Amino acid sequence: MTPAIRYLEKHKIDFKIYEYEHSSAGRGQADNFGQQASQKLALPESQVFKTLMAVDEHNSKNLIVAVVPVDSSLDLKALAKAAKIKRLQMAPLDLAERVSGYVKGGISPFGQKKRLATYLDASAQQFSQIVVSGGKRGLSIGVSPQDFCSLLNACYANIRTEL
Repeated sequence: MTPAIRYLEKHKIDFKIYEYEHSSAGRGQADNFGQQASQKLALPESQVFKTLMAVDEHNSKNLIVAVVPVDSSLDLKALAKAAKIKRLQMAPLDLAERVSGYVKGGISPFGQKKRLATYLDASAQQFSQIVVSGGKRGLSIGVSPQDFCSLLNACYANIRTEL
């Protein structure tokens, strides 16, 4: 049981657990955790979301969580505008892992060590359920976008760009 699952259970949120065998064969495949989850779970890449972390270039203590579909990239300028921050950059991996309490490929937006401002790409609204990391590689969680935003006090924003 991961902190993400405990967090959802504690808050009585309906969710679905998706488990799959994470493949670490081949560097490219192993590094693209979200696309691997999409393939193994037979879900569209637009419905599987990755959790990323950005940091304010002028204040390293100001971190933002961004959740975007795995078939797209994070638009840092759009995220900065939504968060009303002048400039953002991707958080270094060690910082993202330390602040979230999870490892790369398993960073969940739920149950992080520290509660951060969270932005969910607006494309999530087209689905009754989105799938995000469950807190470890090979474990994903399906949850409604409305419950996601309600629970994390997240905002919808157009923060993705096509790959």
